[in-house]
Amino acid sequence: MARQNINIGSSANDGTGDPLRTAFDKINDNFVELYGTDNDINTLDANLDVNNFAITTGVTNGNVTITPNGTGNINLGSITVNGSQISSNDSTQITLADNIQTTGTINVTGAATLATSLTLATGATVTVILDEDNLGTDSATQLATQQSIKAYVDAQVTAQDLDFACDDSTTLSIDLDSESLQFSGGTGITTAGTSNTVTIAIDGTVATLAGSQTLTNKTLTNPTINAATMTGAIAIDGVTIDDNAIKANASNSDLELDGSGTGAVKVLANATVVGTLTTADITTIGTHTITGQLDAEGVRIKDNTVTTLASNANLELSANGSGVVDVKKAMTTVGQTITGNVGITGQLDIDNISINGNGIIATNSNGGININPNGLGSVTIGGSNVSVPSTLTASTLFANTQILLGSGAKIMAASTNADIVLETIGTGSVVLEEISITDNKITTHNSNADLQLDTDGTGYLDIRTDTQTTVGSAGGANALPGQPTGYIKIKIGGTLRVIPFYDQA
Repeated sequence: MARQNINIGSSANDGTGDPLRTAFDKINDNFVELYGTDNDINTLDANLDVNNFAITTGVTNGNVTITPNGTGNINLGSITVNGSQISSNDSTQITLADNIQTTGTINVTGAATLATSLTLATGATVTVILDEDNLGTDSATQLATQQSIKAYVDAQVTAQDLDFACDDSTTLSIDLDSESLQFSGGTGITTAGTSNTVTIAIDGTVATLAGSQTLTNKTLTNPTINAATMTGAIAIDGVTIDDNAIKANASNSDLELDGSGTGAVKVLANATVVGTLTTADITTIGTHTITGQLDAEGVRIKDNTVTTLASNANLELSANGSGVVDVKKAMTTVGQTITGNVGITGQLDIDNISINGNGIIATNSNGGININPNGLGSVTIGGSNVSVPSTLTASTLFANTQILLGSGAKIMAASTNADIVLETIGTGSVVLEEISITDNKITTHNSNADLQLDTDGTGYLDIRTDTQTTVGSAGGANALPGQPTGYIKIKIGGTLRVIPFYDQA
């Protein structure tokens, strides 16, 4: 599977990038390609297994091939492998701790020390070097020392010369009677003589088969290393393996883990990224469990909170195309301020108020609806008509509040022949401008003010009450007594008049 890139848009939050679900789906796919499953042939597990300080193949009987680039070296601790040469990079000897078998030719340019015996393809096996002047031992496995040979030769050939030819073409002529042959060790070789015994030994810079030595600046060509334990940093071409860390050698260079062909890189154990992880588009499959916070292009996800990383930045939840943001569960907000239009299709429930269609309804039992302006603010209800189907009740909330009606406005009953009742509680009065109506009494609201009953236009003042045809006993039937009981003061047309009144008969 190819690596998938996440479309981040042309600029931050421009709405052209991948939505969160698509982006995280790509991340999941890429992580699956990175981690994979055990024994996936396209992963690191199927090829190399790095565990417990050992690198092994993930496939039974599989080879491990380490190939440097160009003329580069393979450095294993202090051992350097360059082409077909093994050297020690710290100038110490190279120790091969187990048996070595070679089907080719072994060339030793320096001195060699054997701890036990020397066996060639044919002939006797040499087990020891003896110091016997008379060479009296008849052994097929023992060699004589220099002193023994000299003593024997001196005894056999007196005053004869012994010529030696060296590899550098130098010829040595030793007078057997007067001169001695000196054995001098070369690099890594020392010689010592005791009595008639010459001991040739190797020093600590020479690797032995069974000894524990450190190889420095050595080159191993096509070696087979079984169950190697490496201590310290191991440089392999451009990569260094140190303890449990694999690092690139060059400054600021990338460390690349790449599968072959369509193979994937799998990290099977828990992976921790310290610092910034930069990837191309990643498509992952499966569930991602993230402990801590996830920062993704200006957005931080931690626990159950999604916030923006930039100070004072907006957090936008946007669907692609004609899609919508669908909130499946109840949503609780804290002191939110919404700028712009909010379109709601369906019913809006706010605490005990429900807004649906053209209606604002209280949802709690016998609940009221309060519309309260601030300070001296007014409540304005528009429209041609304001309908109150039930009782309109004023409470102390409306104390000292005026109800203003425009020019020509009327207070009318909602149905034909219905009464309009203006009623007070207790001893309160109904005050119409400067008129008070208390019980069945109409009085002026201002002290000493006249009470005027006026008609409109040519209308008359119509006082309807019971009538009678007789008055007090002072007069006869249908006749008024000569002296009225009293007089009522009343203004007629603005002029103060008196109207006599009599006792009822």
